[in-house]
Amino acid sequence: MRSRPATRSARLVLAAAVVTALAAITACGPEDPSATGAAAPSENTSSPTPTKGTESGDNGDGKGRTEALSGGDKGDSASGDKSGYGQSCGTNDLDFTVAWEAQPISHYLVTAKAKSGITCYLDVNTPSVSFGSGADGVASPVGQGGEDPIKLTGTSVAYAGINAKTTEGEGGKQFEHVIIATAEDDPNPAEVELPDSPTVDKPIVTNWSTKRDEVVPRIV
Repeated sequence: MRSRPATRSARLVLAAAVVTALAAITACGPEDPSATGAAAPSENTSSPTPTKGTESGDNGDGKGRTEALSGGDKGDSASGDKSGYGQSCGTNDLDFTVAWEAQPISHYLVTAKAKSGITCYLDVNTPSVSFGSGADGVASPVGQGGEDPIKLTGTSVAYAGINAKTTEGEGGKQFEHVIIATAEDDPNPAEVELPDSPTVDKPIVTNWSTKRDEVVPRIV
């Protein structure tokens, strides 16, 4: 009769040991990475998804891949360099020649041509023409001919006609050169040698034109 309680006590001790062992296995088993010292696995082991900036070539400053590789805006466009196209003709953009014309009335024919590599427009209709520096040597416009504007480039030319003396008699002064500019305020007028030394008195000048027969100067 005394042996039964002892057996019961042994069973209780054994059960307690089993429970303790199971608790230890659960707390420190191989499933717990901290127990073995291994790093916790990542929740997502797939490759990271590229960001929007990487896909579009965005370098962080708002510029796309194409712009970054090309250096942004083109230099020519940014600087406004048009290689002369569309600009107004300054006197130093042109080459001038002056020839004597006897028919239908005697006058000087001015020919203007753009220098090599220049494209420009004569958007002031009448050239500024004078003989010497005095006011009496300034040619008055007579309003003949005229195209506005005239594009000069390559072999294209514009003409103007000058009558150096419009008065009768012996009055006037002789000159060997004529001063030509595309506008009165042009800072670089051209001094062109004349084919002779005419007597100048109350000179006149026509407008620019692409037709020679429109620039025969007459007082109207």
